[in-house]
Parts: sequence; structure tokens; C-alpha cells
Amino acid sequence: MKQVQFISITPEQLQTAIIEGVKTQLDDLKKNFQPKEPKEYLERAEVAKMLNVDLSTVHNWTVKGILISYGIGRRVYYLRTDVENAIVELKK
Repeated sequence: MKQVQFISITPEQLQTAIIEGVKTQLDDLKKNFQPKEPKEYLERAEVAKMLNVDLSTVHNWTVKGILISYGIGRRVYYLRTDVENAIVELKK
């Protein structure tokens, strides 16, 4: 086991330095932490209702590449995050 000796520092100063270092690291983690959320898939009707448009509009936007669809068999799904990201802010 290695020993480390601190010269001209009191145990209280060392404790304070450690606490401040940990606080800094925790603050940085809090700023950058993004909890992992499960992916939520929506059906076409849910996307149409969410965007307040017809099913044909959802289909047209999918064909044009505005919305990204995923399929299982004959079912079509959209990731909620993809739909939300497709909505862009218009500059006035």
C-alpha cells in the first residue's frame, strides 16, 4: 500500500479541497446528464392526431422524407422523437 504525505496542508484544508472537487464534478454531471428514455413508437393515426393533420398528409410527408417511418409487417410506426424533430421553427 502506497502512502502519500501532504506537507503544509491541514486535514481540514484537504477535506475542503476534496469536497469542492466532488461538488464540481457533480455539477458538471448534472448539466450534461441525459437520462436514457425508452423509444416511443406511434401509429399513423397517433401522428396525424399529434400534428392535427389527415392520414394522407402523414403518408405524403413520409413519401417526401419529411417523416421517417418504421415498419413491422404491414404496420407503420413513427418514433415520437423523429416526429418532434421534424417540426421546425419558422423564422419570422
